[in-house]
Amino acid sequence: MIIVTSEYGDVGLPAAMQDLHDGGSALDAVETGTRIVESNPEDHTVGFSGLPNLLGEVELDASLMDGRTLRAGAVGSLRGYEHAISVARKVMEELPHVLIVGEGAARFATEMGFEKRNLLTPEADRIWRERLEAEVPAERRGELRYREKMRELARLAVDPELASETVNFLALDRHGDIASAVSTSGWAWKYPGRLGDSPIIGAGGYADNRYGAAACTGRGEMAICLGTARSVIVYMKMGMSVEEACVEAMNDFEALQDPYAGGISIRAIDRDGRPAGASNREDRFLWYWQDDVDGPAKLPLVYVDTGH
Repeated sequence: MIIVTSEYGDVGLPAAMQDLHDGGSALDAVETGTRIVESNPEDHTVGFSGLPNLLGEVELDASLMDGRTLRAGAVGSLRGYEHAISVARKVMEELPHVLIVGEGAARFATEMGFEKRNLLTPEADRIWRERLEAEVPAERRGELRYREKMRELARLAVDPELASETVNFLALDRHGDIASAVSTSGWAWKYPGRLGDSPIIGAGGYADNRYGAAACTGRGEMAICLGTARSVIVYMKMGMSVEEACVEAMNDFEALQDPYAGGISIRAIDRDGRPAGASNREDRFLWYWQDDVDGPAKLPLVYVDTGH
């Protein structure tokens, strides 16, 4: 058994591993770990306290996939509900759909009994206001004027200094079943309604018992264009090791002509639970926790120069 998570997912690792030790499924473990990150007020890239869109609204995206059945559930642009990953799981279990977004996602969360919550914390609100006011002259400030200028201001969402992270959890349980979970509040100051790769099955996350699982963080538009998470699985299907598959998926970005291209990282496990990852940014890593050791360990991601 093993749990893998991205850089800021370590707060959820103990509970996720406890799920596996208690006989829980890989799906249970990735959901549990993700929920803890979604509730962490110190993390401004996921769930509660996530940084908002240009209008000051926190919009959450999440997806979850069962590697045994290849079933998946996802939500996008979900407002007012903290645990987007659990809503995504309910989509998989209760609906004939995979992805629901916006008002429909919020309506479904209400139907499923999830508690409504204001996700915008005072700190996140302050950061949002200070950033916008730095870009907009005093005489043009105010929500209405922000609305008039939103298309121009959308460039803030690709500023490499701003929050653009995501949390990934991958798990292999005692039965050999694999699952993936991805959750994010998306790019800070994004254009309202923007979806990144996190809720897109095959782009931000993918799981298949036959080969392994993979998930991404960083600029989601890049992973959407190349179907990155699914590509990692396909490369393993072709006979590559999990590390080779991650590197090959990163190499694919060299051909991508994206004027807003930025940092992107991949984390993965193969069907035997071996972890690996790659990134076009140096010093990135993943956390992994195997059931036969006392705690988590770090594994550096392979650096790949994609030209971005």
